Amino acid sequence: MNGRAGTTILRGVRPLGGAPRDVTVRGSRIAAMAAPQVGASDATAVDCEGLIMLPALVDLHTHLREPGDTPSETIASGTRAAAHGGYSDVLAMANCVPVTDSPERVRHIVERAARTASCRVHPVGAVTGGLAGRELAPLDAMAAAGAVMFSDDGVCVDDPALLVRALEAARRTGTLVAQHAQCPRLVERGQVNAGAAALATGLPPWLATGEETIVARDVVLAGATGGRLHICHVSTAGTVEIVRWAKSRGWPVTAEVTPHHLLLTDLMTRDADPLHKVNPPLRGARDVAALRAALRDGTIDAVATDHAPHTASSKDNHWCEAPFGMLGLETALPVVAEALGAGGEPDWGLVAAVMSARPARIAGLADVAGRPLRAGEPATFTLVDPRADWRVDRAESVSASDNTPFHGMTFRHRVVATVVEGRVTADIGHRLVSATG
Repeated sequence: MNGRAGTTILRGVRPLGGAPRDVTVRGSRIAAMAAPQVGASDATAVDCEGLIMLPALVDLHTHLREPGDTPSETIASGTRAAAHGGYSDVLAMANCVPVTDSPERVRHIVERAARTASCRVHPVGAVTGGLAGRELAPLDAMAAAGAVMFSDDGVCVDDPALLVRALEAARRTGTLVAQHAQCPRLVERGQVNAGAAALATGLPPWLATGEETIVARDVVLAGATGGRLHICHVSTAGTVEIVRWAKSRGWPVTAEVTPHHLLLTDLMTRDADPLHKVNPPLRGARDVAALRAALRDGTIDAVATDHAPHTASSKDNHWCEAPFGMLGLETALPVVAEALGAGGEPDWGLVAAVMSARPARIAGLADVAGRPLRAGEPATFTLVDPRADWRVDRAESVSASDNTPFHGMTFRHRVVATVVEGRVTADIGHRLVSATG
């Protein structure tokens, strides 16, 4: 591996958590899902006994902060974190400085990533110029330049007429619009989930209806225009029901949930530690249960990290002054496995679907990403140790920032290697690199 033309045999690996197999990788492709009948002189065997093999992950929602906020993250550091988390592909959100709201800025992201990235980076173009919500950005031209999705994430596209035009452009270009569902007049200065969390902290409440009213409006607009709508970071049981209703009508709507909304509840916010400040806020146990059920039954299509790095100095503030956002790329797989496994082994086929195949399909990347594990397919996969029992330490993050809400928590599963088209992009135990030179 590592880009060479030789042959590597992954002995005893468990594709999708199934029975152990000997998987042969030759160059950039999976050559066989069993040991070759005749050994080759250039073959190298790697002991992978017990490791889970999954298609490499695809993230629909990553903030790489470059250009404009490189102390928090860069394309280089963010994609290293992605590779360490098992990702082959990430979609880079548009809220950089300057905003990715022109074909020139889309091309800049593509060119910069080609030089510095550890995984494939796909630009997301802004829906409106400067994320200001006043004028539509040149969506057709950005799509031609390489934007795979449009989103003002971090800001809601509040004007329904603008959203209709964006959905029509998405239909023309074969892309989609991802909405940050946050009604400004209902959320106002909301900081934590309305109810017990707001009462305990004295912080301004963030109403669930601030999300749900926008989603209800927008799924109707998607149905009317035929433009593809994607709902970012679903966080409430009410939103789940709206998405389920939209899908029952055959409307072109998809939805994502973050790892932190699948595992953490608003109980985490009661000490007002800004590491737990995120947009939308952590919700109640009933919402978390609804999100998990919706992911299992397909109402929610995908897991997306909303990886949002911030410097320690910006997070080390009073809650209201600290920025919203959490790291997500390096911990996503173990967090999702924990949330879906309920203390045991998760359904690895489901994990692969919601973290790889479906996100790739939503983003229009299914030809190159989220591919099945079988002979002839690209050797693009991640290896997971199901007996790692590792403790998250923010000091060990390869991101440029360390604002993880999971610091100090222990997880059973851990990504130990990632390979993209035969090239080793992460190898925590130096197992693959040492074996292949």
